Amino acid sequence: MIEININKLLHGSNGEMNLDVSLKINKGEFIALSGLSGSGKTTLLRILAGLESSNGTLKIDNETWLDNKFCLAPQKREIGFVFQDYALFPNFSVMENLLYVKKDKELANKLLQMTEMEELKNRFPSTLSGGQKQRVSLCRALMNRPKLLLMDEPLSALDPNMRTKLQSEILTLHKEFETTTIMVSHDPSEMYRLASRVVVLNQGKIINDGLPKDVLLKTKGSQKFSFEGELLDIVKVDVIHVAIVSIGQQLVEVVIGKDEVSTLKIGQKVNVSTKAFTPIIRGF
Repeated sequence: MIEININKLLHGSNGEMNLDVSLKINKGEFIALSGLSGSGKTTLLRILAGLESSNGTLKIDNETWLDNKFCLAPQKREIGFVFQDYALFPNFSVMENLLYVKKDKELANKLLQMTEMEELKNRFPSTLSGGQKQRVSLCRALMNRPKLLLMDEPLSALDPNMRTKLQSEILTLHKEFETTTIMVSHDPSEMYRLASRVVVLNQGKIINDGLPKDVLLKTKGSQKFSFEGELLDIVKVDVIHVAIVSIGQQLVEVVIGKDEVSTLKIGQKVNVSTKAFTPIIRGF
C-alpha cells in the first residue's frame, strides 16, 4: 500500500498553484496520471522519487519516506524512474547500463530477453534507435526490483508502431515483476490499454479517480474528462461542422457549432472533453 498526502506551492505560467494530493494506491496497481499540462503530474513523480521536497507524508508498505521531520534520500528509496530522455550513460554498453544499478547478470539477461534486446547488450546508446534506448531505460529501472516504478511520458517521442510494441512490453514487465507503477500520459488509448486506474489532476488537485472505462469513456455527475490536442482541420458534412483534432496518437472527429467555426483556428491547441457522451471542444 502506498499512502500519499503531500502539498507543495508551485509557481507556474498562470501564477501560484498548490499541489495538494491525497491518494492511496494498492500494491501492484498500474496508475495512469493524466491532466492538462502544468497540472503538477511530473512534480508529483519527482516528489515520490525524492528529487523534490514537499510538505506532508509519504508511506510505502508502512515504511515512511517522508514526514514533517524526515525525508528519505532518493538513493535509499526502492524506486525505478523512466524518463522521457532515456538518461542512459553514453560511455556504457547496454549491459553495463543495467549492471550499474545492480550486479545481477541473470536478471539483466532476463530483462533484455523479455524486451528483445539481448543481441544488442554490447552496443552503446549512440548506436541505438529511440525505441531501443527506451527499452534499455525501462530494463534499467527494473534492475533493483523496485517497489514503485515511475514513468514520465516514456513513449511520447516514439512513432505509433513502436509505441504500441513498447506498451505491450511495459504491461508484460509490470505483470512479471508485480511492480506498483505510476505513469504520466496524455494518450487516451495508452491509458485505457495499460492502466488499472486513471487519476486526473487539474491545477494541482485530483478531479477524477477511477477505472479507465469510467474516467475515459463516461462522466460522473457534472465532471468531464479532458484531452489536449491540436486542431488540424474543420470540414462541413451536410449541415454540420466537424473538427479534426490530433490527440496523442489518434485523430478525433468532434461536432462543433457554427459560432465555434469562426473562432477556432487551424493549428491551435484545443481542449476536447466528453459530457453525456457528446464531444465538446474549447480553444485555449
